Order: sequence, then structure tokens, then C-alpha cells
Amino acid sequence: MPSKTKYRTHMCTELTEENIGSTATLCGWVQRRRDLGGVIFIHLRDRSGIMQLVVDSTKQASLFPVADSLRNEYVVQVEGVLKARDPENYNDKIPTGRIELVLASINVLDTSLTPPIYVDETDNSKESVRLENRFLDLRKESAQAVLVKRHQAAMAAREFLEAGGFIEVETPILTRPTPEGARDFLVPSRVQQGLFFALPQSPQLFKQILMISGFDRYYQLARCFRDEDLRHDRQPEFTQIDIEMSFVDEDDIMDMAEQMVAHIFEKTQTATIQLPIPKMTYQEAMRRFGSDKPDLRFGLELVDLTELFKSSEFKIFASAAQAGSVRAVNATGAQGKISRKELDSLVDFVKVYGAKGLSWIIYEEEGPRSPIAKFLTEEEMAQIASYIGAKTGDIAFIVADKDEVVCNSLGQLRLRLAKLMEIEMEEGFRFLWVTDFPMFEYDDEDERYYAVHHPFTSPKDEIAASLESNPAAAIAKAYDLVVNGYELGGGSIRIHNKEVQQSVFNVLGIDAENAQNKFGFLLGALQYGTPPHGGVAFGFDRLVMMLTGTDNIRDVIAFPKTQNHSCLLTKAPGEPDYNDLANLGITVMAKPQA
Repeated sequence: MPSKTKYRTHMCTELTEENIGSTATLCGWVQRRRDLGGVIFIHLRDRSGIMQLVVDSTKQASLFPVADSLRNEYVVQVEGVLKARDPENYNDKIPTGRIELVLASINVLDTSLTPPIYVDETDNSKESVRLENRFLDLRKESAQAVLVKRHQAAMAAREFLEAGGFIEVETPILTRPTPEGARDFLVPSRVQQGLFFALPQSPQLFKQILMISGFDRYYQLARCFRDEDLRHDRQPEFTQIDIEMSFVDEDDIMDMAEQMVAHIFEKTQTATIQLPIPKMTYQEAMRRFGSDKPDLRFGLELVDLTELFKSSEFKIFASAAQAGSVRAVNATGAQGKISRKELDSLVDFVKVYGAKGLSWIIYEEEGPRSPIAKFLTEEEMAQIASYIGAKTGDIAFIVADKDEVVCNSLGQLRLRLAKLMEIEMEEGFRFLWVTDFPMFEYDDEDERYYAVHHPFTSPKDEIAASLESNPAAAIAKAYDLVVNGYELGGGSIRIHNKEVQQSVFNVLGIDAENAQNKFGFLLGALQYGTPPHGGVAFGFDRLVMMLTGTDNIRDVIAFPKTQNHSCLLTKAPGEPDYNDLANLGITVMAKPQA
């Protein structure tokens, strides 16, 4: 890295044993100071790493008081001569562990209060304290390594896309509110009081406009905003690698996307992604794993028992088999790994995902034991064991309900069991394309259809004509890239025909007037020669999570928000000035009394 400035000649780790005997000037922070009875050793830290500094009171008497006054996180400029460490003092854990700088001068550029957290890898401060003092937290080698990795991933993506003929185009941050699944962050207009901008949940409509405009290949590392409840892999503002292409089908985009991901991994990891990445339909993923983002690093696949119970005397299973499904997960060797207390807790666990109950069968030496055994015939019990391949030591878990409830609850139970049983995962990254998603999902409460991806996703060609008459059967030209149970990215072929677009709006309950009001600029553009086009977007923060081995998205963002959307460093959000609100024509209502 370029390092020479008026303050310094080198970064710490640029100096090697080849520089022994030469004079160097370094700048950085005091990591620690040790006084060994007349000899002071100082670890100087800059972005590149650590250099050990030496001040000997018998040889550098005038410097000793200054060196003795240094404390952690003081900023200093030092000059000295590089020498080899004595062999018994080698430290091969750091690049400069065989050399040290014998100081001739020390210039204290700034002092520091005692830091509220330790600026090293031994720090175990609470996350809230670390985020409040993020400027110190980011000085740690591990934190800087993550952001360097993030930078390398961004550069690798740009390198690949540049070579592929893509053009980076910035799209607006202040745009029009549109329904895209999550709540918009709204920004009031001062000039047009009563009207609001929205921060973009994605550049979706703009990148389609760019395709209509003839740019053919677009990309952007786009900032996106969604006002939704947070969890370990979500933030209210995030970054995605946003890509759109013209004159392509699903395979074209998936082929390009997986090559880009492989390129990023090659540039930032030692891992190699085997291409092509396998594909699995949404229907198969739900049937086998109960999830549209299955973790393939372990087994515990779902087994369908529906046909077995369609004529059963056990009414709970029989009615579910007629109107939904009955499925099981066989936890191989779970006996002895799951306590009775944990077994009971799993019954409550699946209820969170809509299941009315959870049945279990423990396969012991003397035979199967289960609360539902009295409701089933010996033949049914034997058939269950045969279907799931049960053997002594296994525990079978069964859910009977609506099909989506069964799949969702058992899919989540599968992940829970893997943790409880401490199942050893396959090493590395298991990538998978999930394809052929349903276009719509029906909400019983609202009594209407919603788009599974977004309302601009194209249906399969063969079912386009029957969209409005049979929306439940509509399959989308959509695809998600999944890795180790995370959705890394997804996309679709877009609708490039105004009539098909209006049919989708009709299914979603958006009439022509509302469609024109919300999406008029896109519908207007679709009338002037629109190429077939599609795209994909990758959650860049999640990608960096994968590359750095963390499971918390806050670790890979320089200045993240907490669960309640707060920035502990800046204390955002804050109360605006009354005059600012008045200029916007906004009155804030008093908070309701608790």
C-alpha cells in the first residue's frame, strides 16, 4: 500500500529483515507499553499491523521519560534504526516478530483518555458498549480485517462485471413510495408539503427502465432501505450487488451470477466453488427440507406420510392427510442427545410456526414409545418406521396440518434439531439454486393474493394466458441462490409486456387506475419497445458474512444499527428541531400514555 508521507516513511509491516540497519519513521497508536526495568518495549499499531519499539534508559536517557509517559491509544510519530531481535525474543505470530525499531525520537501527536473498551482481541465488552464506542472497536485488527475483506469483495465484483461489459449506474435514493413487501422509510418534501419521497427498498423499477433505455447490462452496489423488524442477518439499510441484463433467460443470468460469486470467493478466500451450482425446484426444496433456502450440509430430510394416513382411524392425522399433509423428520441417533425437557420444548417450538402440535416416536430396544401409539394400529406404526427408515436410538417427529404449516414448522425443527444434537456439518459452502417459485401466495386473512417475489416477475411462458383464471398454479421465472441455509441472492426474468403486467396487477388486486398511479412511469415505458430482460441481486452484507465466518450482520457493517434501529454511536434517530418540522408542514402527535 502507498505509505510514505511527510509524517512517515513506512507502514509497520512494510519493514522486514532486509531493512535491518536502516532508519525508518513510523506513525500509529500505542497498543501497549512494558517497562522491564530500564528498558521500555512499546507495541506500535497502524492499519498494517504491529512493530515493536525499544527505548533503553542507558543508551537513550533523554527519551526514557517520554516513553515512560506513553499510554494505550496515544498517537505517536517515532524515528529509529531497525535491528534484529534476539532469537529468544522472536514472535512468529506477527509479520514483524523478528525485528524491532530502536528509537531515536518520539513525537506525541495526541494523547488519549483511558479507553472504555480494550482495543485488542481479548476485549469481551458487551456489544452495546462496543457499538457506542465504535471508533475504538474499529481499531481492532479483527474489525479492520472484516472491512478490508468487504472492500476486496466489492472490488472483485466490480472487476468481474467490468470484464463482462456491465455499466455501473447510480439510481435515485429519493424516489416514489411503491408497495414492495416491507414498509418504506418516508422522507417529507419541504417544497411540496404533504407529499413524501421513499427511500428505495431496491432499484427494481429503475434498472428495468435502464434496460428499456438500451443499456443492456447494468450493475450497482446499491444502498437499499427497508423498515422491518431486525434479526441477526437484517439491517434497515443494507447494500446489494444489483444486476440487470437484456436479451437473456434464467440460465443466462444464473450462469453469470454463479461465475461472479466464484470469482469473489477466489479473490477473497481459499475456497473454490464447484461450478455449475446444482439446481432444485422450490417444490422439491419444500418437500425435502421444508424450506426454500435449505441447508444441505446435513441430512434430516422430511418424509411424506400423507398417503399412509388418508384412511386412518386417527382422525387428526386423517383429516390433515385429506386437506393438507402429514410429514416426519427422523432424528437419527437422537435418543440420549435430546432430554425429555427439550422434547417438550420442541412441541412449543413448532407452534411458533403455526403447527397445532408435534407428535414424537422414540425407537427403543423394546420397541417404539409414543403418546400417539394408542391411536395407531401396529401396522401403521410399522409403516411409519419403514417410511422413515427408523432404527433403535432414533426419534421421529411428525406434524399434521396444512401443507405450508407442516413444511415450515418441520423445516425450522430440522434446523433446531441440528443444533440440539450438535450434528457435525459438512465443511465449506454448499451452494444451491432454488428455481420455479410460485408467482403468488394467498393470504386467508386478507383474502387476496400477494406476489412471492415482486409484481414485475415474469410467469412461465406456458401459463401466462391462465394467470387470472388460475393464479394458484402460476410458476414464476424466479431463482434464488442459497448457501448453507442463507438466501444469498435472488432474481427473476421481468415482465416486458404491458398486458401481462396488468394481468399480474389484476391478480394482486391493483386495478388499472391504481397501477397507473403507482407504476405509471414503468407501464408507460413498456409501450415503447421493451427487450426481454431479467436480473439478480445479492445481499452484499450477507455475502461478506459468509466470507468472514460471522453470523451477525452488524460485524460486517462499519456503523450498524441495533435491533430497535438505533445507532449507539451517533444516538440516531433523534428529535428534529421544531422549526424544521414547521417548514415541512408536519406536526408530531403526542405519544399515547401507557
